[in-house]
Amino acid sequence: MRSPEQELLALGKRYWLPVYKPRELVLDHGRGSRVWDTQGRDYIDFGAGIAVNALGHQDPDLLAALNMQAHKLWHASNVFYTEPPLRLAEELVKASGFAERVFLCNSGAEANEAAIKLVRRWAAAQGRPAEQRTIVTFKGSFHGRTLATVTATAQPKYQAGYEPLPAGFRYLDYNDAAALELAFKAGDIAAVMLEPIQGEGGVVPAAPGFLERVRELCDEHDALLVLDEIQCGMGRTGELFAHGQVKPDIVTLAKALGCGFPIGAMLAGPKVADTMQYGSHGTTFGGNPMAAAVARVALAKLASPAILANVERQANDLRAGLARINQPLELFDEVRGSGLMIGAVLADAYKGRAGEILDHAAARGVLLLQAGPDVLRFVPPLSITDEELAEGLSRLHDALNDFVAGRKPATDRSGP
Repeated sequence: MRSPEQELLALGKRYWLPVYKPRELVLDHGRGSRVWDTQGRDYIDFGAGIAVNALGHQDPDLLAALNMQAHKLWHASNVFYTEPPLRLAEELVKASGFAERVFLCNSGAEANEAAIKLVRRWAAAQGRPAEQRTIVTFKGSFHGRTLATVTATAQPKYQAGYEPLPAGFRYLDYNDAAALELAFKAGDIAAVMLEPIQGEGGVVPAAPGFLERVRELCDEHDALLVLDEIQCGMGRTGELFAHGQVKPDIVTLAKALGCGFPIGAMLAGPKVADTMQYGSHGTTFGGNPMAAAVARVALAKLASPAILANVERQANDLRAGLARINQPLELFDEVRGSGLMIGAVLADAYKGRAGEILDHAAARGVLLLQAGPDVLRFVPPLSITDEELAEGLSRLHDALNDFVAGRKPATDRSGP
């Protein structure tokens, strides 16, 4: 007779479109940076729902905002105004330091889709023909799964089988300013779109001065700078936005903006703020009052000195802990990233085996992610406590010892 967990796993295998390969466990509830499965086993969450649950699980302020709005109005559409999205738009503009207008949507892919459409619409308004509306993106990037955003994603593995892909994108090597300078000579570039820290591409930060040089080149050639901060923004680097002093024309946000409640946003600067007018774009659920109510509280908390200071402290402790673990194991060649967005690059002897390590980690009670087959990705809640981080590192130490020793993932871990 199958257990309740086995029954649920069977449902997933039978009825879900098999585009995912989840770990063989069913999560049930969480609190802070700790989650429990249906068997009562607890886990330290170093993945935060892919950098989404930035305030952990069951944050009381988020719960209060959701509960209050749930008793008022769930949905109205953008045929009518409601207060939460109007307030959120104002707060995002003020927090950004560059934006004038906001488009609210439901996901990061939709935010990037809106950004791509805005670039093309702006270029058309400048009188540029279709062949002069090219958007440059960078190898290793990830911008979404819609047909346009997966084309912007310069990774062939995500594009295979979906041809013909939309035209008008050009791929360059990330952090290669000289290649971008050369590309601009073609005279057809309308925008450059990039992540200040590439996430899926291996947790690769922009090199010192690279964003500044991209901004300069965009200014010289009258092109737009689009920054995808869907994963690296909203406090993850220790600052609310990841682009520092560089002023973009467009920024896209999602993930941590709702701290688990689905929402996305495209922020438009003065150069493009009035480009899209009535009927040029839209969304049924974007700006949902419940999502916006939660995001308002999330934004305020993620911008707070307390959270940003915690990011810096815990990032230092996480890096130090990984160094201690790695010293005898020699498992990592490099630990890179910024703030609480950290990638541990596997040494040559272990390349291609990140997925196996995730299995060992889950078996020992710690949830983490990979960024490709060669990089372990650490994106814990920004509110993670000293105790939670220390416990997670202890469990990770055991998991990595198991992996290096060639032992199978543990199967007998008891509940709390």
